[in-house]
Amino acid sequence: MLDIGPVSSAGAAPSPASAHNLLLRIASALLLAPLALLSAWLGGWAFALFWAIAAVAVLWEWVALVVGPRHPLMLLSGGAAIAVAAMLAFRGRPLTAILLIGLGALAAAIFAPGERRLWITAGVGYAGAMSLAPLLLRADPDYGFAALMLLFAIVWSTDVVAYFAGRAIGGPKLSPAVSPNKTWSGAIAGVAGAVAAAVTVAGFVGALDRGTIALIAIFLSGSAQFGDLLESWIKRRFGAKDTSRLIPGHGGVMDRLDGFWAAALAGCLIGVLRGGFDNAARGLLVW
Repeated sequence: MLDIGPVSSAGAAPSPASAHNLLLRIASALLLAPLALLSAWLGGWAFALFWAIAAVAVLWEWVALVVGPRHPLMLLSGGAAIAVAAMLAFRGRPLTAILLIGLGALAAAIFAPGERRLWITAGVGYAGAMSLAPLLLRADPDYGFAALMLLFAIVWSTDVVAYFAGRAIGGPKLSPAVSPNKTWSGAIAGVAGAVAAAVTVAGFVGALDRGTIALIAIFLSGSAQFGDLLESWIKRRFGAKDTSRLIPGHGGVMDRLDGFWAAALAGCLIGVLRGGFDNAARGLLVW
């Protein structure tokens, strides 16, 4: 979430344009990161609203990427389902929220061209998970805020450490056909940074097994990097560099939340499987 950007090749001198772009990215992150942290701390309707807006923005970018910008019925049907689902999750009705996301995906697909219906269905599910996963984790009254802090720490440290380590070390490419600037050195360093950040957060929370938290950080950092690669593959599939230009220097909301989407979804699934919908954050953190 709110990542700095792709890992660049080592030894490449930054151009004035790339340096300016990096400054824009940092400035945008300095604005958006505190908003994400504040909404997580506040919880309640502010947190639900923050992620509902982010998810609808992601759906808007997905629809524009897949079928073009002039398809309001797809956006309306899917976006309305996502917004109402976020409200239902906030009100403690997660199963109904998940069902509504599914119905919204089917409704949006009705208005899509035949060859794009699966893509639109997937897009509503993608954006719906963007809002529901953090909401379900934050709903845990005892560990919800801690779980979000852990997720932020893992995703942000993965992005930042991978970026600078990839530039400094270079080496073999992680997935040249999908994202040619990312390196294995950056990916591995990103995981190491995530472990260090997660263990630090666990120390502030207390009563958490740091060895287990380190293992969770490895898995969630890997999930975040998978989410980044998945989004890069989708953009290449449709010939786009960015999903939009909503965030100066960063591209679109989807560009910046791809890693957080995957890590939050993975963390939420672990938490729900272990603690149920009412204690998803506890299920993720307490072993």
